[in-house]
Amino acid sequence: MTKTCAGLLLFSAFLGAADWPEWRGPHRDGILTGEPSNWPEKLNLKWKITIGEGHASPILAAGTIYEFTRLDDQETVSAIDPANGKIRWQQHYAAPYKMNPAAAGHGPGPKSTPLYSNGKLYTFGISGILSSFDAETGRLHWRKEFVQQYKDSAPDFGTAMSPVIDNGLLIVHVGGTKLGAITAFDATTGNVKWSWDGDSPAYASPIVVDLGGVRQVVTQTHSNIVGLEVSSGKLLWKLPFTTQYDQNIVTPVLYKDTLIFSGIDKGVFAVRSGKTIWQNKDVAMYMNSPVVVGDYVYGFSHLKKGQLFCLDARTGATVWTGSPRSGDNAALLASSSTLFALTPDAKLIVAKPTSKGLNEVRRYEVADGATWAHPLILPDGVLIKDVKTLARWGVN
Repeated sequence: MTKTCAGLLLFSAFLGAADWPEWRGPHRDGILTGEPSNWPEKLNLKWKITIGEGHASPILAAGTIYEFTRLDDQETVSAIDPANGKIRWQQHYAAPYKMNPAAAGHGPGPKSTPLYSNGKLYTFGISGILSSFDAETGRLHWRKEFVQQYKDSAPDFGTAMSPVIDNGLLIVHVGGTKLGAITAFDATTGNVKWSWDGDSPAYASPIVVDLGGVRQVVTQTHSNIVGLEVSSGKLLWKLPFTTQYDQNIVTPVLYKDTLIFSGIDKGVFAVRSGKTIWQNKDVAMYMNSPVVVGDYVYGFSHLKKGQLFCLDARTGATVWTGSPRSGDNAALLASSSTLFALTPDAKLIVAKPTSKGLNEVRRYEVADGATWAHPLILPDGVLIKDVKTLARWGVN
């Protein structure tokens, strides 16, 4: 096959790829609509580039990969050609940041995954700098900094929440550990449309769901779980919720009319109409967010020194737990038949779970550095962000 034909095939594969425009995909639930049809014994490295520090997950939209990193003490937004890894444009801005010693091992970020919507790209830096760029050219549309509004413009371990957009509203939890507000900005102008200052931010990313006939934004805050009306910011319901060292991290998932939550040493529990309907204390999620496939919830528990698990989403009953001592974390994605788990030590697990167990199919070594970002599954392979590099692996 000539290089030209190979390039055309690669380009066609990316044209066929569904956009993955934000944190955990288009519905923020980690569910894929496409994946490779087979997973060979070994993956082939197509390209690898040094892109900068941080654990923001890569996204794919309008035929371009976007990544958010730190280069030379500047937060950097990169638009990347999927076919060859070449930089189409980059934007930098000064963002000095001193990491809390307790989280120094995670580096100075950024951690928040960028968001693509309607030709614009939005980023939220580790110190709380919110920016809007033209996704095609990189031109800055607007930028917000909150150091004048809040003494601390980010939580103790740095901003980690990834913004969400709905009906023209860019929703972000701004502020620091003691003071902050879930704020809706006009996505085009950056003007504030509403703000709810009932609690400061933690590290969880919100989702937007329709429940009880009301469209609402749901998230874990510093000390609560809340549901706010998207159109107005009105508080609809609130559940007190705290975790050790104020580390509310887990993104909730929706199962029918039920929301599923977790936190370090807090088990896994389901909430309907603001009330807990089941709880499972056998497993608990710390930094990992779950996925729901059919009537099953898959997650990675920090208990027993780390293990994958499956629960019945209807009742919370444990279906199975995987091998203990499996590590610190796993970033999960899933299709209707396949579960993907990327561990911090760069192991990509591909499994075909059943009601009897994980049923691991492949396990790949995909990076030299730590991999805390989510992978991005493509029709012909996977994108992997480690501490400093971005790599595209192919299945052929």
